[in-house]
Amino acid sequence: MKFIEALREGERIQEVYLCKQKTTAMTKTGKEYENVILQDKTGSLDAKIWDPGSMGIDDFDALDYVEVGGDVTLFNGQLQLSIKRVRKIAESDINPADYLPCTDKDMDEMMAELLKFIVSMENPYFKQLLTKLFVENKEFAEAFKKHSAAKSVHHGFIGGLLEHTLSVTNLCEFYTKQYPVLNHDLLITAAMCHDIGKVYELSDFPMNDYTDAGQLLGHIVMGSEMVSDVIKTIPNFPRKMANELKHCILAHHGELEYGSPKKPALIEALALNFADNTDAKLETMTEIFNSNITATDEQWLGYNRLLESNVRKTSK
Repeated sequence: MKFIEALREGERIQEVYLCKQKTTAMTKTGKEYENVILQDKTGSLDAKIWDPGSMGIDDFDALDYVEVGGDVTLFNGQLQLSIKRVRKIAESDINPADYLPCTDKDMDEMMAELLKFIVSMENPYFKQLLTKLFVENKEFAEAFKKHSAAKSVHHGFIGGLLEHTLSVTNLCEFYTKQYPVLNHDLLITAAMCHDIGKVYELSDFPMNDYTDAGQLLGHIVMGSEMVSDVIKTIPNFPRKMANELKHCILAHHGELEYGSPKKPALIEALALNFADNTDAKLETMTEIFNSNITATDEQWLGYNRLLESNVRKTSK
């Protein structure tokens, strides 16, 4: 099997992929065509069926496994497949593990490392909050461990949310050692909770798409609401402390235009924004490099909207 990350412009392929999404659209001249998003464990690929009624184009739906034949082209700096032939494949004939992107790290080990931060907490209120959320709420903890952190931008794979959260928390732990002015327990609690809303903002794989609540509210507001609900179950939780924690969550994207309801007003909120942004952008670069494994050091890899730049690997 040739995985999506290994596809290159100009190739003609015949491979089996998961159809993640399928929609009908119209060209400017009024001709009907189909937009298809194909997926395997290495990523997703935009595809088009320009002539849906032609010979060799069998019926299939989203979440079907399909064998596709066609040409790999380049459009707006991104690979695209022009599908010439397609037929549905029985699920019993494939290995699902080849089609669901997953972290290459051990999820149980990452979860155990994340939970160690709770043990180190001195603040009893933050410690109770994290224990209730990540230890006592086993259904949430299991969903959190396996969830994606994004639809497509970064960490968009099984275990991605845990991997991202652990990275952000480790960065925040470093910040507290470098800058003692930071409130350690507030920052670490905020780091562990900053993206918890994504468990309900995005659906499970293989769809990994925005839920209705995710579209209407977004993970930042949803995460703040989840923290508020847990706080209500902890007697005498200080109101000022609760507001500071929720502020960190609400401000962790840093700018209003990036989806934050508030801009950072606390130094811990600023530190969390930096840690979140650092991990998101470095992971984005890593994923770009991994999807262009044959690219030379001098080859530009295209414009990325998160980085707002055309990128390439560093020369050796």
